[in-house]
Amino acid sequence: QAQLVESGGGLVQPGGSLRLSCAASGSIFSDYTMGWYRQVPGQQREWVASIFTGGGTMYDDSVKGRFTISRDSARNTVHLQMNNLKPEDTAVYFCNAAGTNIYWGQGTQVTVSS
Repeated sequence: QAQLVESGGGLVQPGGSLRLSCAASGSIFSDYTMGWYRQVPGQQREWVASIFTGGGTMYDDSVKGRFTISRDSARNTVHLQMNNLKPEDTAVYFCNAAGTNIYWGQGTQVTVSS
């Protein structure tokens, strides 16, 4: 059973930065598209960013230019560098692996508040 374990969430002031990490087990890291989603209580989970096996990336318009997704193949880890954070970025962030199957991490809370 593949596992995704997120880390790096926390409380930050508007304009600040955080880096989320997602450690993936097994072979899913090299064969799957890795992504980040976020969810606010009472709302649907929404896609944030993806990185493909070939290294290409895509971002939702709301985070483009502020967030950067990257892969560390040596450590089977995907990162989400979040800069210039805004209060509306507050959510639980989930790591996702999409391929033959779909896997989700347990989520990590990001709170942007002064």
